[in-house]
Amino acid sequence: MITEIVQFKLPKDMPRARVIELFEATVQRWQSNGDLIRKQYLYDPATQTGGGIYLWTSLDAAKAAHDSAWCDMAEEIYGDRPCLTYFETPLVVDNAAGTVLRNV
Repeated sequence: MITEIVQFKLPKDMPRARVIELFEATVQRWQSNGDLIRKQYLYDPATQTGGGIYLWTSLDAAKAAHDSAWCDMAEEIYGDRPCLTYFETPLVVDNAAGTVLRNV
């Protein structure tokens, strides 16, 4: 499994309600991606930073979902080109589901 952290600066005048509205508009896209295990949307109003944390089946899946065309689209919508960071993820503890995902 691969954890991908995506971050981008939001326009200073973009209110939280608009950020959430833009995030909501992408939910269906991510629900229909069979390689995505989990996604958390991120928003920090103090720094006007948005993004997401994605848990993918593989690095190839992460890079395919966030290719240059996706980065172009995100830059157009949010006003900043996303920064993408990848981590191997050998274990995930999911207390809500009462499970541990292992990729060891």
